[in-house]
Amino acid sequence: MSLLDVLERARALRPLDLALAESLRRLDPDTPDAVLVAAALASLAVAEGHAGFDPAEPQRLVEAPVAWPEIGAWRAALEASRWVARPERGDEESAPDVPLVFEHGLVYLRRYREYERRLAEGLRRIGRAPQQHGVAGETGAEAVRDAARAGVDAAVPEPLAPLFHQLFPDAASGDDAQSRAAAAALRHSLLLVTGGPGTGKTTTITRMLVLLAAQAREAGAPPPRIALAAPTGRAAERMAESVRHAVQALTALGVDDTLCAQLPTAGTTLHRLLGTIPGKPVFRHHADNPLPYDVVVVDEASMIDLPLMAKLVEAVPDGARLVLLGDPDQLPSVEAGDVLAGILRAASEAEQGKSSVEGDAAAFPARHIHLTRGYRQSAALDLSPLAAAVREGDSDTALSLLRSGELSGVHFHQGDVDVLQAHRDHLLEHWTALAEASDPAEALARAGRLRILTAVREGPQGARTFNARIEELLAGTRRGSGPASSAGRYFHGRLLLITENSYRHRLFNGDIGICLRDDSGTLMAWFPGDSADAPRPFHPAALPAHDSAFAMTVHKAQGSEFDEVWLVLPELDNRVLSRELVYTGMTRARRVLHVAGRAGVITHALLRHVGRWSALGRRLGATQEGAMLINRASAQGVI
Repeated sequence: MSLLDVLERARALRPLDLALAESLRRLDPDTPDAVLVAAALASLAVAEGHAGFDPAEPQRLVEAPVAWPEIGAWRAALEASRWVARPERGDEESAPDVPLVFEHGLVYLRRYREYERRLAEGLRRIGRAPQQHGVAGETGAEAVRDAARAGVDAAVPEPLAPLFHQLFPDAASGDDAQSRAAAAALRHSLLLVTGGPGTGKTTTITRMLVLLAAQAREAGAPPPRIALAAPTGRAAERMAESVRHAVQALTALGVDDTLCAQLPTAGTTLHRLLGTIPGKPVFRHHADNPLPYDVVVVDEASMIDLPLMAKLVEAVPDGARLVLLGDPDQLPSVEAGDVLAGILRAASEAEQGKSSVEGDAAAFPARHIHLTRGYRQSAALDLSPLAAAVREGDSDTALSLLRSGELSGVHFHQGDVDVLQAHRDHLLEHWTALAEASDPAEALARAGRLRILTAVREGPQGARTFNARIEELLAGTRRGSGPASSAGRYFHGRLLLITENSYRHRLFNGDIGICLRDDSGTLMAWFPGDSADAPRPFHPAALPAHDSAFAMTVHKAQGSEFDEVWLVLPELDNRVLSRELVYTGMTRARRVLHVAGRAGVITHALLRHVGRWSALGRRLGATQEGAMLINRASAQGVI
């Protein structure tokens, strides 16, 4: 029995993976079984979030007990196959139509190798492009010299020094990462600003944009055209809202109103920014039709998958700045790639002089600033110690903190995984209040106050099961509403989650809406519009694919925040659990966090961390060691 048959019998492969292998066998019956298996696993790897797969460690992808080929023989079969291109030996152009690529030790589907290559080239192009408005003026001011000696990335031009120190009064202390990030933006086209919740990423970016506007004014140039974007609509609106609040604070501090007025007041999704074309996988903006912006700021970069990031980078025009914001400890994208981790690894090694590429000129031209100071800490929620323990995989400390009850706003329901039964009245009070809102805008605002987050979609503690039970509970509170657990039934107050992009409706995966009756009594589904007070109505039957949203997975909640979060973990350990998932779920809470789960499950989750195969870091100049598998802690992580 062939290895491909063994994997099929073990149900380790999807029908799509098998179909690729079978198509190659039909085209050439002499294709070695090892090559067919590699093709199937390369396809499966993409579905599991990887850019490609490493034949040296197939067990990381398939847990079934399988006698894998000897790695030397496997590689030799791949190198000799007509279906496999080897760019490292120069046959890339001679075999442009082969479906597989074997490069940097990974077997890729050709399309995903191309995404990775194009992304690396695009990032280098952006980072090396000359600035439209270079740093002008001399650096003779005493305050500027003090700032430079204090560790600011570059000396701020003298004309900007008063504004710089008005924006960053702590810059002279030498321990202000926010001021370093802003100073770096004056000289670098590719800027990475990372940090956990509440570390001031958006505040930093707002003040950085004010500096860029002042820099353009000093150069006699037009105001910079700025775009704010994020992977989801909710994340984009959150960023824009934070920028609006930060601008108001700057105005109160006496910062020039004309500079503040040049900052954008609205955000957009990446799909809308790039310009979707209904029915086509390409965007209106690309390398030959770049975006009409001088500065592109993208939040929640950890959520962006490999194909989308490649298309975004290619659409950034020459001379423009690209600023990526993100939390490197969050879950990576649901789709293929862990792009932010690869970029950060290359940037870190370039700054340390460890680039795998010869010569300083070839080093990855990005500047990375990591923010650690907590700016959103309040008496309402003392999450920092717990988040730190989870990030580090320290389950003993995490469980001790949860059990102590000493963290303000944090509640541990040990072993209590059926929160609907134990806390029914409290939860129902919130959900019934949604239907009592005076208008759709108020209902959508109320919807963000509480959410149940789960690790899995199916099963007793899955989002789908919770939603069905919640709908049954709510149906019992409404006379004549009938059962509401079916996805085809709608009722006043039902929360909806869009699960696929619909460019025609301008509704995207992750958008949240609510069913409410309009003034005529017609039940409509309302989703956020261009402004918070102008939701858009849709007939429920016309919506793209969707689910209920009373409970949602942690993956779907990325980019969102809620006043009160109930993080419910499975009763038994599950391979999807990881420290990144727990961290991401916990940090969605603004004021109150409830964690429901068993101690043993939490312990196993924190021992496991996400790792994805990718050569992006190496393409950008990172050393080979650690650049192939983007692994966030140690080599013992389980994918």
